[in-house]
Amino acid sequence: MSPKRLVLLRHGRTAWNHEGRVQGQVDVELDDTGHLQAAAAAPAIAAYRPGVLWSSDLARARQTAAYVAKETGLEPVHDPRLREFFLGERQGLTHDEYAARAPEEFARFRAGDLSVAAGGETTAAVAARLEEALRELLDHVGPGGTGVAVAHGAAIRVATLHLLGLPDSAQAAFRAVGNCHWVVLENHTGTIRLAGYNLAAPDPDASGV
Repeated sequence: MSPKRLVLLRHGRTAWNHEGRVQGQVDVELDDTGHLQAAAAAPAIAAYRPGVLWSSDLARARQTAAYVAKETGLEPVHDPRLREFFLGERQGLTHDEYAARAPEEFARFRAGDLSVAAGGETTAAVAARLEEALRELLDHVGPGGTGVAVAHGAAIRVATLHLLGLPDSAQAAFRAVGNCHWVVLENHTGTIRLAGYNLAAPDPDASGV
């Protein structure tokens, strides 16, 4: 029997992404580029023939999920457990402002340890809520079927490591997930395996060689 498949799609670009501003759980919408990215990614996600579509309840994820919904005919379930890290006092700062305010903390933040953000959420807490939601999503997927979750870059990376049973220290081996890029995981009789990481739809503007 074919394994169940889980596709974790990051939302499209926002103006804050473009500006290098810390978003966390601030409810920022997609910019024009983000809408184009989501529209391009949606047919590629639909090609997996998903039967379940969940999304973070933040606007940038909901808007991205709407493109997938249009391609698949699925009704998205909006779940706050799929939100990005809450980044406390650092939300809204540009990277330059963050670096000037707390340079050592910012260096660790840029290296991928978002749990250092003052007043923010721990990696363990994010991993726990994402894993809970994603395992519940998989329970709604039929044998050999596919579920899609639209979420956020850092949350997806942390969730991927924990679903694979890898320690937080392995995070350095996994690059950041790009806007409207995705991860594919397969559930083989209870064991989660990585089938694809940081995948993207073909660039329609890319010229052939």
